[in-house]
Amino acid sequence: MVRNPYEDDLGNRDPLEAMSETPGRIQAIVSALPAEDLERSDALGKWTLRQLLVHLAQTELALPLRARMALTQKGYVAQPFDQNDWMAAESHLDGATALAAYLSVRRMNLQFFSALSPSARETAFHHPEYGEITIDWLMRQIAGHELHHLRHFEAVARQR
Repeated sequence: MVRNPYEDDLGNRDPLEAMSETPGRIQAIVSALPAEDLERSDALGKWTLRQLLVHLAQTELALPLRARMALTQKGYVAQPFDQNDWMAAESHLDGATALAAYLSVRRMNLQFFSALSPSARETAFHHPEYGEITIDWLMRQIAGHELHHLRHFEAVARQR
């Protein structure tokens, strides 16, 4: 199995624990910032905080769907997507809407993932880029991915 690209971001943390805590940390940062700061990024050429909120909402919809499909469709192969194309399709979304969607769908996904047995978390499926991966691998990817982006929110907040 290929190494998870966000493994270093997650480290030894339990993915469910991280997935439970990180959205609140992001929400707290966003709530403390003036609305205009959502149009800032932590580096030139990087997505703004508003775009990161859209991205987090999009991935919260897409990635856990892969786990649901793996559990219910024999021989499931994940459909890859280009995050930049997704962003372009929804670049008009405002930060408040994206944050609300991210937080709401995350609550649903946490209940879904928390109810999985250890054997269900070992359910494998194929991803064209990563090869054979498991639902547990996917959970670790989701948790590490948002910890990766949390640093961007923290960096913009520090720049105030």
